[in-house]
Amino acid sequence: MAIDGVSFTIEGLDELLAKLDAISYDLKQKGGRASLRRAANIIRDAAKRSADAIDRADTENSIPANIKIQWGSRTFKKTGDLLFRVGVDGGAAYTNKNKGAKRKGGDTFYWRFIEFGTQKMQARPFMRPAIEQNQDKATQEFIASYIRYIDRAIKKGKR
Repeated sequence: MAIDGVSFTIEGLDELLAKLDAISYDLKQKGGRASLRRAANIIRDAAKRSADAIDRADTENSIPANIKIQWGSRTFKKTGDLLFRVGVDGGAAYTNKNKGAKRKGGDTFYWRFIEFGTQKMQARPFMRPAIEQNQDKATQEFIASYIRYIDRAIKKGKR
């Protein structure tokens, strides 16, 4: 799977896929969402640590305070796929609409200039390395958490 130049493969899902057949659709979605959130939290925390290293402490704006995860409800409604986004709150574009928004870390629209660079400034990425360096850890957390949830659901169903 490739996302914006970051590619990864998931291995070791055989046990998980075998257990998925034993439970209902509702349990799959609920357990999958909780497990996916735990995996996304690992990426979010790594991105916060990376951003903290480059963020300026002498300003009131804080990029790490604005890094969050968000449930992809639109994608779920359209396709049924589970999705969490990890990103900077208010971060895709600077608009006047964003200007008055109150965010925990202030207005950090400039995060993308740091992440991707500009003509006059070299990129100092903090989000992409957080994903690349923690994708295996997040994947293992997702698998372990999901297996625990499925085992609990199977035990509960046997009662």
